[in-house]
Amino acid sequence: MSELVASNLSVVTNKVSLLANASLSLRTGELVILLGPNGAGKSILLRSALGLVKPATGRSLLGGDNVRSLSPMQRAQRVAYLPQTRSLAWPNIVRDVVALGRFSHGAALGGLRGQDAKTVDQAIVACDITHLTHRKVDTLSGGELARVHCARAFAAQAPLLIADEPIAALDPRHQFRVMDLISQYVAGGGGALVVLHDVGLAARYASRLIWMKAGEIVADGTPADTLSPERLSTIYGVRARVDGLSVEIEGAD
Repeated sequence: MSELVASNLSVVTNKVSLLANASLSLRTGELVILLGPNGAGKSILLRSALGLVKPATGRSLLGGDNVRSLSPMQRAQRVAYLPQTRSLAWPNIVRDVVALGRFSHGAALGGLRGQDAKTVDQAIVACDITHLTHRKVDTLSGGELARVHCARAFAAQAPLLIADEPIAALDPRHQFRVMDLISQYVAGGGGALVVLHDVGLAARYASRLIWMKAGEIVADGTPADTLSPERLSTIYGVRARVDGLSVEIEGAD
C-alpha cells in the first residue's frame, strides 16, 4: 500500500502563519477531498506535504521515506501532482504535454513507444481531448487546457494523485467526467487527494473530507460524519440545508 503521511506541518512566512500543526494521510483506495474557503491554506498544505515548501515544523513521509530526501523523479514515480497554477513555458501540442506525465518512467518527449504511448493515448481518450491532440495549447480554452493537464496527471500512473482544483474552469459535464475519472482511478487501486470548492460534489465523491480554515485542519472524517449546516456555517459563513449528502446553500450568514 502506498501512502503519504504528513504530521504537524507548520509554515511561517515573514512571521505570518500560513499553516499550523496540520496532519493528514492519504492511502491507496481513498478519495480524500480537501475543503475550505479561499486563503484557508489548502494549497500550502499540499505543497508542504509534497516537500515543495520547507515547513517550520513537522515532516512528511511518502512511501515511508522523508519526502524531502526524494529526488523530483522519485517523488513523481510515487505521486502525480496537479498544481492550481499550471503554467507552460512554450506552446507545445497537446499530445506532447500529456506525454510529460511519462517522464518519471524514463520516456522521452516525441519518442514514446510501447506502453508509454498506449498510456498517453488512454489518458487522452479518458479526458475527452482526442480531437485536441494536435492543437497547440495556447489555442485552447481554459476548460480544454484543464482537461489536458488532467490527462498529463493520469498518464503518470503513479499510485497516488494530488490535484489542486482540477475541475476549475470546467463546465458541469466535464466536472463530473473528471471526478468520475478520479473515482475510477481510486477504484483501480490508486489514492487521490483533491481540492474542491463545490461541497455537494465533494460529498458525492469523497470517502473522506478534510476541512480547513485559517491555516488549520478543523475536521477530518467521512462526509456523513463531518457534513452539516453548522460545519458549513463555521467554515464558509453560509446558511445551508443538508439532506444526507445533498447540500443547498441558502445565503450568507
